Amino acid sequence: MTLPQVNRDYTIEDIYNLPEGERAELIEGRIYDMAPPSRTHQEILMELSYQIKEYIKSKGGSCRVYPAPFAVFINADNKSYLEPDISVICDPNKLTDRGCNGAPDWIIEITSLGNAGHDYLKKLNLYEAAGVREYWIVDPQEEKIFVYFFEADWIARSYSFKDKIKVNIYGDLEMDFNDIVI
Repeated sequence: MTLPQVNRDYTIEDIYNLPEGERAELIEGRIYDMAPPSRTHQEILMELSYQIKEYIKSKGGSCRVYPAPFAVFINADNKSYLEPDISVICDPNKLTDRGCNGAPDWIIEITSLGNAGHDYLKKLNLYEAAGVREYWIVDPQEEKIFVYFFEADWIARSYSFKDKIKVNIYGDLEMDFNDIVI
């Protein structure tokens, strides 16, 4: 049962009080239900997570990769709770048993029907303001990937599912979507 959308600010406590199995995100005091992901969504999620983890492991890196569901408390308040599809966190001091306190270094969101606006607008602005270094939006319906590297002057770059995409926070990692998409 979803919480009613009344004119009040919700908190992280409201998220933790949701019925068993119900997932939602909290953005600036508003609750947004999360639809179950599609098979394609999950295939992309697993392949990207695997490739990123294998890259970090091969380099002896200390960053950690967490696929959803994984809690990100993006701000130091109790009004935002997110579950990015993939979070890469390089600062171990941000990690607790509950999730990540603060901005991950790299976030990947895979759009689903009905929630794309959150990824393209609400989360984009929230992640940039919080200090996420790199943000990818993977859109299976449009077969596009939008890369935002907030440490550079450019706003976004667009790629197709036929492209190899350079990961900006790593100098020598490219994600080949020909190897990812099924």
